[in-house]
Amino acid sequence: MTTSDALHPLDAAIALEPVDPSDPSRLRGATTPEYWNMVGPFGGTTAAVLLRAVLRQPNVHGEPITLTVNYAGPVAEGEFEVSVEAVRTNRSNQHWVITQTQGEQVCTTATAVTAVRKETWTDSEAQVPVVPPAESIEPSPDYPGIAWNARYEQRMIEGGIPSETDGESDSSRTTFWVRDNPPRPVDVYSVTSQTDTLYPRAFLRKGTFLPAGTVSITIHYLADLPELEALGEGYSLVTGAARRFGRSYFDQTSEVWSAHGKLLATAHQMVYFKA
Repeated sequence: MTTSDALHPLDAAIALEPVDPSDPSRLRGATTPEYWNMVGPFGGTTAAVLLRAVLRQPNVHGEPITLTVNYAGPVAEGEFEVSVEAVRTNRSNQHWVITQTQGEQVCTTATAVTAVRKETWTDSEAQVPVVPPAESIEPSPDYPGIAWNARYEQRMIEGGIPSETDGESDSSRTTFWVRDNPPRPVDVYSVTSQTDTLYPRAFLRKGTFLPAGTVSITIHYLADLPELEALGEGYSLVTGAARRFGRSYFDQTSEVWSAHGKLLATAHQMVYFKA
């Protein structure tokens, strides 16, 4: 599989092509070193790949409102296949099942719902965090040995990844500005990836790196596609925390806000850890 040198690294990472031109439900992609994590590709780009597979379908109805990704096992370096099936289509929404495989091995499973959005009463109870503007904060250093982190410009406000001298924390809250590096216009794929840029909350609470990995993530898309496209190459504000740790797992919730104070998406994860 080849991609143009002109593609942004994110677009190259989520590029897909049909396995058989006569069957759009089977697609082929490949991992890229730019978004490699410790033992596989960054989970945010994997989620974006699966969403892209849905949105490439000629019979897709509406736009994404929710995506659940279950990381069954690591994706190895190299090519993979994604199969997509619309299991039910209603007047206003459509339900999808997605599977990512390498050879005979299932790596990831997912479900998605797309829907036709209509004009309705609108309100927001969530409150955007009060933070300084992105330009007033110095960019955070990259995490050593984690390639995908260099693909994001992060400007940390609170809850940065702990150093050896920080010790344990009473709070798992982290808040930071983020945008693609190099800058890229915001769209549903970049927001999908940004929901997973929050590092595991157990690191912050325990004050050290621990074996940890996302088992499942559900993303809710609160902004429609035109609203995302109007944001240009601006920063997003990501904030999130956990609610309970224990018996090998913890939850992790994140919010992605626009620089104009609009809630774009939320994500809810279950994360495996050892401590």
